[in-house]
Amino acid sequence: MLRILVTLLLSALFFISQQDLSTAQVSQPENYQNGVVTSADRYASEAGLEILQKGGNAIDAAVAVQFALAVTLPRAGNIGGGGFMVLHTDDGEINTLDFREKAPSRATRDMYLDDEREFVSDKSKIGGLAPGVPGTVDGMVTALERYGTLALEIVMEPAIRLAEEGYILTHSHARSLNRAADRLREFDGSKEAFIKTDSSPWEAGDRFIQKDLAETLKRIASMGRRGFYSGLTGRLIVEEMNRVGGIITLRDLRDYKSVWREPIKAEFYDYELFMMPPPSSGGVVIKQVLNMLAEMNIDNYSLNSADYVHRLAEALRRSFADRNYWLGDPDFFEIPLSELLDENYLSNRISDFNPELASSSDSVTQGQVNSVLESDETTHFNVADRYGNVVAVNTTLNGSFGSFVTVTDAGFLLNNEMDDFSAKPGEPNMFGLIGAEANSIEPGKRMLSSMSPTIALKNGRPVFAGGGAGGPRIITATLQNFLNMALFEMNAEQAIAAPRIHHQWLPDRLFVEGLYFSDDTVKKLESYGHQVQKIGNIALTHIIMINEEGSVMSGASDSRGDGYVAGY
Repeated sequence: MLRILVTLLLSALFFISQQDLSTAQVSQPENYQNGVVTSADRYASEAGLEILQKGGNAIDAAVAVQFALAVTLPRAGNIGGGGFMVLHTDDGEINTLDFREKAPSRATRDMYLDDEREFVSDKSKIGGLAPGVPGTVDGMVTALERYGTLALEIVMEPAIRLAEEGYILTHSHARSLNRAADRLREFDGSKEAFIKTDSSPWEAGDRFIQKDLAETLKRIASMGRRGFYSGLTGRLIVEEMNRVGGIITLRDLRDYKSVWREPIKAEFYDYELFMMPPPSSGGVVIKQVLNMLAEMNIDNYSLNSADYVHRLAEALRRSFADRNYWLGDPDFFEIPLSELLDENYLSNRISDFNPELASSSDSVTQGQVNSVLESDETTHFNVADRYGNVVAVNTTLNGSFGSFVTVTDAGFLLNNEMDDFSAKPGEPNMFGLIGAEANSIEPGKRMLSSMSPTIALKNGRPVFAGGGAGGPRIITATLQNFLNMALFEMNAEQAIAAPRIHHQWLPDRLFVEGLYFSDDTVKKLESYGHQVQKIGNIALTHIIMINEEGSVMSGASDSRGDGYVAGY
């Protein structure tokens, strides 16, 4: 309730003067000189801070945060899921790591269709057929081996301690466990790990201990990826699959490898942005939208005015149409990436923009060239250190508590990322996103994602790191946080508190955070032809900002949900 009231207060302040939002009297973020961590959970942020204070760099701390989230944020933090990492090193190298889940070798194109070839959506969301082959552990070990400075055993100490000794549940922790209790009881491993022995509800103040998970984490700490993808943990995963009708095999686990990929680079005024390429769709969409916004002179309009929102929505509409048709796993589908990001192509894409009339999504299709999707329970975190290393990581199980299947005697949940494929091209997934052939199911293929970890530079130095949770809304929220800094000179707290909008082509709706947009603004948008729908929060985000000299850092975690900033 307190966070909601804070959000309302901050948002109200933004309407005091839409002409000069940079001077809005929002609380100033605390500044740090040595390092800062922002994540969705206090215990996880403090785990990252602990590693920084031990002399570790931002990559060491990021790995610590990821494993801690697997303990203290089981609905989204994970070792049974996957994600993406964007990083900037102290010597200026920028790289991206794809540790997205993959379809098992026994997956088939029509595995979620019934005899009438109708999509049976629950099969891709709940139970044994929902998980893809997890990538988180391989990703963390791979990143640490290449860029870290501390041993895996050291960076995993906080997570192991939290699992073995337990941690005190907050109201939010208890509420999420209790809301999922009925579904978790359907699976023996989940009942054992997450339901009290007397079946009573969890309460704030309870100590939550996870002995089985602690033992799994110890095996990873001592053996690296072999402690997860083979040996005892690997066997336990396969045994669980056999119990619940799953198809992940020991060979699938042993064959999994994360992939270093060339980042997508976008230029916007004085900034350079570096983002994930496919199978993440965030980088493509953000780059396309920024190019179209510049074409429409977006800097001439005040934040969240009807004309500003109209232009942002029309750019998003066109980019999401491209996203849903053209994007998938580049290892399986030849994506016309250079054409999709070409300035002439994007200029032509927005050439039919009408400043006083919204397009109809029925009339907007993918662009012609020459050649899906996480829930609010995705989680994002950022780390920056005093050496110039900056890391942005998006990670997820997909839906809250993933497939609801916990590996018995290992204590961790498996994802339900198979729902992110286009199980039946043209059929919407759980987030209303329509997929196409590029994202159809194939063995070993990575599913399309909306996760959008982003790092922005100015004059060659990192000044922004961000991302969020919320399915396709991750993309639009991350974009708007950056625009709030770049166009309106907001600090981290101001940028993250500002009201947001979302458009994803289909359904043809302009979503706005209903409490924060005036009736006049909504009426004007409707007069343009937008079908405006007021909703609650649009994504949950976390950002770091750094001054241009690199000497002062600050962070912000979204007051729309839980989150914590830790620094020194």
